[in-house]
Amino acid sequence: MDITDLTPATLAALASPRPRPAVTVAMPTHRPATGTEQDSLQLKNLLAEARRRIEGDDTLGRAERLDVLEQLQRAAGEVELRHAAQDGLLLFAAPGEHQVWKLPRTVPARVVVSDTFLTRNLVAARAAYAPYWVLTLGAEQVRLWSGAGPDLEESTDGFPQRPANPEKFDPQREEQIGDTPSVYSHENTRIFYREVDAALGALLREAPRPCYLVGVPEAVSLFESVTAHRAMIVARLEKGGLGDGPATALAPALAPVRQEQARAEREGALARLDQAAGLKTLAAGLDEIWRAVSDGRVGELVVEEYYRATVEVTDGHLAPAPAGAQPTGTGEIREDVVDEIAERTLETGGTVTFVPDGTLSGRQSIAAVLRY
Repeated sequence: MDITDLTPATLAALASPRPRPAVTVAMPTHRPATGTEQDSLQLKNLLAEARRRIEGDDTLGRAERLDVLEQLQRAAGEVELRHAAQDGLLLFAAPGEHQVWKLPRTVPARVVVSDTFLTRNLVAARAAYAPYWVLTLGAEQVRLWSGAGPDLEESTDGFPQRPANPEKFDPQREEQIGDTPSVYSHENTRIFYREVDAALGALLREAPRPCYLVGVPEAVSLFESVTAHRAMIVARLEKGGLGDGPATALAPALAPVRQEQARAEREGALARLDQAAGLKTLAAGLDEIWRAVSDGRVGELVVEEYYRATVEVTDGHLAPAPAGAQPTGTGEIREDVVDEIAERTLETGGTVTFVPDGTLSGRQSIAAVLRY
């Protein structure tokens, strides 16, 4: 499956508990024609590690071990590294089920055996590849583009929009009498943009996504003056010549704008952490956040992208543990408690923001804004 197949319902289903063992195999991959042999060898080694972990777990019965090993082998058989690989690969296997996910972003190589699948890489990929709309604004036509990450394709869902009565004017005459020829100052264009906004509103009711505006400054300014959906507009690219695409020209032109928007969103999340610290609603560190998320109190989680930790949970408190360890007493081993914290945050209506490693070094790599 591709990241575009990941819906909130699918993610919730993947994050739900399963009969042990629930196995996740994650590995970085290369695009077709590069590194295929290397990827095949790494996958073989990771599958061998998964087999070793499963066969060495004395808490599992023979039937459970055989079942999940068969499911893992089926998942491996569905992997196509030569022609369909992207940048990351996830194999999920549990008794009676398996799934394969291709990700357009790299993931660290690892094997996790637990009672849930490791979904944090899916959450991060969905955040980076969250769908968005792009409107390319012109006086005679407005096109709609559907985006996910750097990928764009034109959408015909109610678009392109064209004015019923295109404005006619004579630039040479207007220059002679001293006027600046601009179709964007004409009332018919304003009416047209209101019609475009109505079509956009119908679309957003069915598929709410952030929206980018692309066009000459006059077009962008006019549309913003008439739109009733300003809250959905996240950024603008004031540049002409892109109205007709193609996507291969529009996407790279838009890339810096998207990168700046992502940076602004990360900085906003960090600023909210600082504000929460002043209001005494900040939690930092695994143990404190684990207790808060268990009570449904985490409104916003900010975590370094590749931060992970295996712990033993005893009486609601965490203690570090090596990967693959067995409980020392009455506690439970959590192979990646960071992943579980992210899952529980989403389940209780919170948001999760991933930031580059080292960003939260002063807050133990993970922090949260509490609801109360």
